[in-house]
Amino acid sequence: MRPSWRLTACLAGALAAAGVAGADDKSGATMKIVPNIAKRVAQFAPTPINADLSALSAADRKDLAAITAAAKLMDEIFLRQAWTGNPALRREMAAWKGADADAARRYYAIMVGPWDRVAEKKPFIGDRPHPEGAGFYPEDMSKEEFEGWLAQHPADKERFLSTFTVIRRPDIKQPGKLTAVPYAQEYAEWLKPAAERLRAAAKETTNASLRKFLETRADAFLSDDYFASDVAWMDLDAPVEVTIGPYETYEDELFGYKASYEAFVTVNLPQESAALARYKERLPWLERNLPIPDDQKNLSRGTESPIRVVDVYYSSGDPRAGVQTAAFNLPNDERVREAKGSKKVILRNVMRAKFDQCLIPISRQVLAPDQVGDVSFDAYFNETLHHELSHGLGPGTITLGGRKTEVRLELKEQYSTLEEAKADVMGIYNILALIEKGDMPAALRKALEPTYVAGLFRAARFGVDEAHGQGVVAQFNYLTAKGAIQVDASAHYRAVSEKFPGAIRDLLHDMLTLQAKGDYAGTKAFLAKYGKATPELRTALGRLTAVPVDIRPIYAAD
Repeated sequence: MRPSWRLTACLAGALAAAGVAGADDKSGATMKIVPNIAKRVAQFAPTPINADLSALSAADRKDLAAITAAAKLMDEIFLRQAWTGNPALRREMAAWKGADADAARRYYAIMVGPWDRVAEKKPFIGDRPHPEGAGFYPEDMSKEEFEGWLAQHPADKERFLSTFTVIRRPDIKQPGKLTAVPYAQEYAEWLKPAAERLRAAAKETTNASLRKFLETRADAFLSDDYFASDVAWMDLDAPVEVTIGPYETYEDELFGYKASYEAFVTVNLPQESAALARYKERLPWLERNLPIPDDQKNLSRGTESPIRVVDVYYSSGDPRAGVQTAAFNLPNDERVREAKGSKKVILRNVMRAKFDQCLIPISRQVLAPDQVGDVSFDAYFNETLHHELSHGLGPGTITLGGRKTEVRLELKEQYSTLEEAKADVMGIYNILALIEKGDMPAALRKALEPTYVAGLFRAARFGVDEAHGQGVVAQFNYLTAKGAIQVDASAHYRAVSEKFPGAIRDLLHDMLTLQAKGDYAGTKAFLAKYGKATPELRTALGRLTAVPVDIRPIYAAD
């Protein structure tokens, strides 16, 4: 859907606000750009991301090209999902002139919009507040209006809560009316050619599992029925590993219902994947070992859960915005998870770049000096792997008062904050359990906790005062209260090894209990209690100004 004239008019008014000279549009009006825009761009270190293509056949390389062409179309969809006014702003920015114009365009491309994703979504262009519902809902629609509409129109509930619809006002003459528009209709301009490119790649491939996924995913782009293609994606085993479609719901900060389009075009590293395959065999044991009552565990969830280690050849859409993804765990459809589990994909080349560019420099600034040398890539890799494994463990489908539902639906916009924090904590809990069981080397223990604490600082730099940042801060504060993390007078942090296992267990228990009970109010109270950054944490973060916040990937296919 194109931006309405009202949206464009509001955009022009916001950008024409006087006060900070930065760029002039073609009419000569001054555009408001934050004065430190060049420094913000510099926070993201340009980093070539190279993939090893040496094992690919000629047919594989043709697949890679066709799939990458489809992946690039996800950028156009996500641009509109992030904010429906983005296309109009992008056109206006192309004509900007002035000292800060180039930097503003570059940062806009990094952030996919005029709001800073590492500064609580505050505007760096203009002064328009970030809409919590991104481009998925009318900007003037409140939670109360949405919920009131469903109360009056219960037949609309399934469509309105669907992961694959946007909510629109169909008639400007009836401003109180809402309707749900399927993704396949809203984004047909890009989904139809993307489907054609996937089908072209399917014809070229000699790999049966890749052909099935590409064909079923092409069908899904036009039907919004992703179940069959998600199942096919779980079974995908090919030299070219591809993830493409609407998955994560983080962009929807209003309810957390709507999925954003993304793509990862990657090259499989079978030897590295095989080395990690033993962990999926431990998933039933890890589920049983969780520190909650058995009736709150998800003992019937599928445990097929393949693990893939890959090199990224190209990424687009949601994961390309702001901070880059280093690993992921999909699909999110609980029906697929119940039947087959979920797939964990570790992006090796991206992880290595983040470790070298960000984590090591951070550890030198914030950790106690005698623990800096303990930080290791092996610990970082395993923590990331077990974070992703942890997304497939614990409560998912739950029953409340005889009603079957999902944790995601009950916790609403609080879900992703708690779920990401839970995965951080459960990852450490599970590694400690596997070390004690003898399934992971005891030598890993010394590096595990300092690497985890340094990693929390890396995540905290993405914003400690917004929703997702609360989950990171809550870990700091809870573990500090338990004595597992100590901070000295100079705001340097130390992991206290003898207290870490018990504190991690207690924290995980509390988080899982909130999920198992679908406790929305309790989750808000928990994050309010533990999610406020302390002066010591802010002091430590203040020492990191010279360290890149993240990488800015440069792919050969860009």
